[in-house]
Amino acid sequence: MFSFYLKFRKILSNKLRDSQTTGPILMAITIGFGAGCAALGLRYAIDFIQFIFQEYLGGFLKSWIGIAWTLPVIALGGLAVGLLTKYLAPETKGHGVPEVMLAVARNGGRIRPRVALVKLVAAALTIGSGGSAGREGPIVHIGSALGSSIAQWLRLPDRMVILGAACGAAGGIAATFNAPMAGVMFALEVIVRRFTAHNFGLVVISSASATMTMRWWSGIGDYPKFPLLHHYSLVSPWDLFFFVILGAMAALAAHAFVNCLHAVEYAAEKIKIHESLKPALGGLLVGIIAIWAPQVMGTGYETIDAALNNTMLGWFLLVLFLAKMCATALTVGSGGSGGVFLPSLFIGAMLGGSYGSLLNTYFPGIVSSPGAYALVGMSVVFSAAAHAPITAILVLIEMTDNYYIIVPLMSATVMGTFISQRISKDSIYTVKLTQRGIRINDAPEVNLMDAVTVGSAMDSEVDGVPPGMSITELISKMKDTHRSGFVVLDEDHNLLGIVTAKDIENAVLKNDGEQLTVGHICTRNVAVCRPEQTLSSALSQFGKQSYGRLPVIDPLHPSKVIGVLKRQDVINACVDARLRSDEMVARAEHYQDLSRRTSMVIESAVVNAGAPLAGMHVRDAVFPPESTLGAIRRDSDTLVPRGSTQIQPGDELIVLTTRDHGDAIRAWLEERT
Repeated sequence: MFSFYLKFRKILSNKLRDSQTTGPILMAITIGFGAGCAALGLRYAIDFIQFIFQEYLGGFLKSWIGIAWTLPVIALGGLAVGLLTKYLAPETKGHGVPEVMLAVARNGGRIRPRVALVKLVAAALTIGSGGSAGREGPIVHIGSALGSSIAQWLRLPDRMVILGAACGAAGGIAATFNAPMAGVMFALEVIVRRFTAHNFGLVVISSASATMTMRWWSGIGDYPKFPLLHHYSLVSPWDLFFFVILGAMAALAAHAFVNCLHAVEYAAEKIKIHESLKPALGGLLVGIIAIWAPQVMGTGYETIDAALNNTMLGWFLLVLFLAKMCATALTVGSGGSGGVFLPSLFIGAMLGGSYGSLLNTYFPGIVSSPGAYALVGMSVVFSAAAHAPITAILVLIEMTDNYYIIVPLMSATVMGTFISQRISKDSIYTVKLTQRGIRINDAPEVNLMDAVTVGSAMDSEVDGVPPGMSITELISKMKDTHRSGFVVLDEDHNLLGIVTAKDIENAVLKNDGEQLTVGHICTRNVAVCRPEQTLSSALSQFGKQSYGRLPVIDPLHPSKVIGVLKRQDVINACVDARLRSDEMVARAEHYQDLSRRTSMVIESAVVNAGAPLAGMHVRDAVFPPESTLGAIRRDSDTLVPRGSTQIQPGDELIVLTTRDHGDAIRAWLEERT
């Protein structure tokens, strides 16, 4: 039975590797369906936990301690989350998106399968017990873990694993907000950080699949998340000016929110108590805030809706703005499992609504209603915090179904994002990674073949043969050197051609008994390359003629040979560049194709906290005999492993093995990291 399972998985994996359309599309649809179901499961889990903690337990405690019931209830939820994340999956604490970004940038999109289930339960406990967080960050983590796990199960290359994680993230956002295009933009703008036609198409399919799954099972249909009683639009030219001012204010508010969250995370790391108690302490402090502002508990959808429809106005919105910022920082920063996407929208709505109320008091008739400013404030605060203006604009349009306010929405969002990027290069999702020494650039991933030149990869020692050498001598030289071809050079080191074992075979068959020399049988019209060429352009030359080597000529003297580029040189250069590169450009598709053509393959894995290899010395790790630990990537450094080197959580292990043992070594790494 198990052998049938392995055979089925291998057949399915090969089909997906070979297919350019049907296979990836079916995978995207499957991941989208799974993400949609996960979004519904998270919603129902939160409702169930909310009933248990807030209505049942909270109702019981109200008769004893009155309005202070929020303190033990939220603290108890934090304690449960702390124990869960400490002993099952430490990477599930926090808001989840940075962990996905790190997996995509440094680990080929690989996320442990258990993360999906642990994150769902932890997020439900955090939000359902009254913690101030959103479910969008967790569903991104859950959906990405689901998509990554499916691609890993199928033994797909890193490129497809990354795409699977992106499809899961898009499906999760789309299903949660009922906003398919916002899900697509979030995955491409925040998670993958590059736009290509192939990525866009599959992510769109996954987002659509998740949206339809959610609409079918929930029965809400094509209905905006925040329906507006009135459509908002510009009232006067002065109105646009005040919206732009809101953009600047919201950028400062977003910066304050990011700093507040980071400050709590830093304080939580410094407190010397058991890890599971930190979310409980954070929950206790949130419970104190909730006594006077219960609106900060949970996701806050109802409060946002009230601000958008002008049923909550004035100074109280400003109070909620400050209270939500502090409550979310305490919940997520102390180790709770919840997102910051929706809290950013909440903070923006409160800031915009209070600002709009003030404007309507002093400038009635020439400015929009406070609800319009609340709507724009939501977009600006999230965009400024996440550095994702396209996602912010689209999500607000889809969530409110209000296109008439697009001009002030775009103007204020771009202004806020520009100011925020000038204040800090890090977003709310990358600041935590930067503090750990991990820098994720916004530049597109570089093609490995375009990052290495022929000159750095070639063999400068040219072992050529003269044109007057006899075939007998050539055959003897091939046997002695174990080579199947040589560059033919004259006495001045000028290129005359290339001779291979195939040339000898053809000559002997056609001229049996005739005394021939290398000059008679060599190929004169040969492809050459220059040292400044990239490997990408040189590689195409190998395909034009069936040679295992290319002569490298001097650009100033085209007839002079200064080196030889062999196929194995290309592989070795790629391996060396992979170990040195900060951005792990060796995960490019060309490198994956080349690796499969050779007997050597490279497997890598990031060591998670609590994994069997974490904390062990290399000499005690006992790697399989079919593999060699080649290097350890630690933050931005590459370490040469020694027996005394200690493997730490966050390290990426670079393991060399053979193609035949690749699957077994990969499985061994997954079990121990």
